[in-house]
This record gives sequence, C-alpha cells and structure tokens, in this order.
Amino acid sequence: MLEKFIKEVESLGLVVTKEKLDQLEIIYNTLIETNKTMNLTRITDKEEVYIKHFYDSLTLAKIYDLSKVETLCDVGTGAGFPGIILKIFYPNLKITLIDALLKRVNYLNNLIEKLNLKDIKAYHIRAEDLIKKGKTFDIVTARAVASLPKLLNWTMPLVNDKGSFLAMKGNIEEELEEAKKIISKNNWIVNKNITFDLPNNKGFRTLLEIKKNK
Repeated sequence: MLEKFIKEVESLGLVVTKEKLDQLEIIYNTLIETNKTMNLTRITDKEEVYIKHFYDSLTLAKIYDLSKVETLCDVGTGAGFPGIILKIFYPNLKITLIDALLKRVNYLNNLIEKLNLKDIKAYHIRAEDLIKKGKTFDIVTARAVASLPKLLNWTMPLVNDKGSFLAMKGNIEEELEEAKKIISKNNWIVNKNITFDLPNNKGFRTLLEIKKNK
C-alpha cells in the first residue's frame, strides 16, 4: 500500500522522504485514536485515509505550483485536510486553518505541535468573520465544505488581488452552472478546471482555480 502511495505522490512531482512518511503515520494514528471520541472522519481504513485524505490533499499540485506561494488559508479544514498535509510537503507555506468547531481546532493545534510544524495554526473562526478582519491570502482552498455558489461568498473575499481560490470537489457540473451568475457578477474567472480519478477507483475529483479578473 505504501509503495503505491509513494509512487502516486511522486507522480505529482513531489518528493517523499522518510521524515514525511513518519509525519503522515503520526497524523494517521492520531486521527484514528481521536476519531473514537470525536467525529473527525468516516474514513478509517488505512489505505483509504492515505488515498482519500493524504494523496487527495496533495492533488492541488495538479492545478497550482504551491512551492512559489507564501500564504494559504484552508477554509473549513475539518480534520486538517488539505492544510496539514500541504504543510508537510510545502514547508514554504504559511498556513491558516479555520474551522467553526472548537474541538476540531484544539485537535489540530495539538497535532501541529506533535508534528513540530512551524508557520501553521488553526483558528476557531468562521470565514465570514475572518473576512471582516480584512485578512487576505495568496491561496484560499476548501475541500468538501459547501456548494460552490455559497463557498465563493466565503472564500473569494479572502483571496488577495494576485491570488487564487482552489476548490476541491467531486462532480461539480451542476454547482458550476449555478455559480456562473455570481462569478460573472463579481468579474471573477475560472482560470483552470481539472478532473481526474483518484488511484484504485477511490473517487472522481474536480479542481477549480478561480481568480479575480483585474
């Protein structure tokens, strides 16, 4: 299972080291142990976690070169996907994780400490309230959070003028049709739209890059 995972991650152009694998193992073990008392994920099988959470988080490499990015915000991060996985493979990123559930935020900050990661922190705040603070990022991402029209209202105000929102979705045709009006009204553009299947028939995925048309 691990050899297959490593091969798939390397096919994204990423380097897999023993240190990174050790960190992923810590994340997996902590996730499964904590999941017994807190609802973090319904996916607990090791192969599924590695493909549907870890590898899936890294597929952003298909649509954007995050090695050249400074700041990233993961909206509705949940159990820390994609944010914590991205931090392990892109140490250059300064990452802000936000989630509306305090228990999850506490779990994430404890995990970050356990992994000895720097320049990444989880905050107990909703996107709407973060927007009011006037904070913006180079990249904003969200994975399986809400329908695209709703999501755009929460994420695009957090994107700086040169940045992008990267949406991580399943089949998005219907949502994209519904979102056309809000995209057009705000003079945003869908810069990239990529679809692919996860390895081992683990699901269909869509990645969107949406920018402000300046």
